[in-house]
Amino acid sequence: MQYILLNKPFEVLTQFTDENGRATLKDFVPLSNIYPVGRLDYDSEGLVLLTDDKILQHRLSDPKFKIEKTYWAQVEGIPSPEALTQLQTGIYLKNIKTAPAKARLLTEEPQVWERSKPIRFRQNIPTAWIELKLTQGMNRQVRKMTAAVGFPTLRLIRVSIGPLVLDNLAPGQYRALTPAEIHTLRSGMR
Repeated sequence: MQYILLNKPFEVLTQFTDENGRATLKDFVPLSNIYPVGRLDYDSEGLVLLTDDKILQHRLSDPKFKIEKTYWAQVEGIPSPEALTQLQTGIYLKNIKTAPAKARLLTEEPQVWERSKPIRFRQNIPTAWIELKLTQGMNRQVRKMTAAVGFPTLRLIRVSIGPLVLDNLAPGQYRALTPAEIHTLRSGMR
C-alpha cells in the first residue's frame, strides 16, 4: 500500500489528467495507481493525501465518519464574533445547512509560503486569517461559508486531515507517511 502526503500548490488540479493542459498531481507525484482522498479546489492550496488503500480512502472521504479537516482562510475584512458564531453553528447554503464548524480568528498571521499569484490587495480593506475545522466536504464549502457571513475568502490552505498535518512540506513537495502515521490513521478509522 502507498500513502503519500502532498502540499498541493495553487492552481493545480487534484487529479492526474487534464484535457486543458492545466497542472495536475502528475506534475508533482511521479507514482502510479494512487488516488487523492477527496478534493482540494484548483485555487486552494495545502494538504492532499494520496493512496491506493480503497478502504481508507472511503472512510476518510465519507462524511458519516466525520473526519476533521483543518483550513486556514485569509478573508477580506475582520470577522466579527457574530460571524464566527454563525460559522460555528452552521450556515444555510442553497437550502442545505452545513454541519457546525470549529471556527476561530487567528491572532497572528500564519507563517505560510508566498503564493505564485498574490491575493488582491485593497488599501482600505484589511484582511484576517481564520481557522476552520470541518467534518463535511461540500463543494467549495469554506469559501461559500465565509462569503455567506460577509467575509469572502481570498486564500485557502488545508493544513490537516484528521491526525495528518502539513508541517514543513513546501508547495509541490510530497512524502510517504511513516508507519506510525499509517497506524494512527487506521486505528482512528475503526
